[in-house]
Amino acid sequence: MSIAIRPATPADLPLIGALIHELAVYEKLAHEVRFDLAVMEQHLFGPRPMAEVVIGELDGVAQGFALFFHNFSTFEGRPGIYLEDLFVRPEARGAGLGKALLAELARLAVERGCARFEWSVLDWNTPSIGFYRALGARAMDDWTVMRVDGAALAALANMAEAR
Repeated sequence: MSIAIRPATPADLPLIGALIHELAVYEKLAHEVRFDLAVMEQHLFGPRPMAEVVIGELDGVAQGFALFFHNFSTFEGRPGIYLEDLFVRPEARGAGLGKALLAELARLAVERGCARFEWSVLDWNTPSIGFYRALGARAMDDWTVMRVDGAALAALANMAEAR
């Protein structure tokens, strides 16, 4: 089997959308998917891209993706790469595609002068946790992910407007 990793193009938007839906089903979060492909296109391929996608192929057939963006470490004084989502279709797992996608992002991080490459994983996803640890990743157990969204995000934003 041949593995290829390539940058996504606007023509890949339907594929990216399908892979995101498949990921959401796997993570039992399909009810959370609300994206609009036209809006996503602007954020991925518009004048100021907010994220990037690489597509993983086995024997020329797209079987996975990684969506990532740059963050910044104030302590390091350098950027990092944050992996938002990684997904390989179940029938393609075990062929090395997930490892190849992660290796490509690590290569980009080094090439771009990044201090680190990080991501989150659902705590119940023990197969992925084991896979990541085998690649040298370590859990950041001292940190808790925080999120503000929906009505809470709007309320917090209104606090700034009220100043």
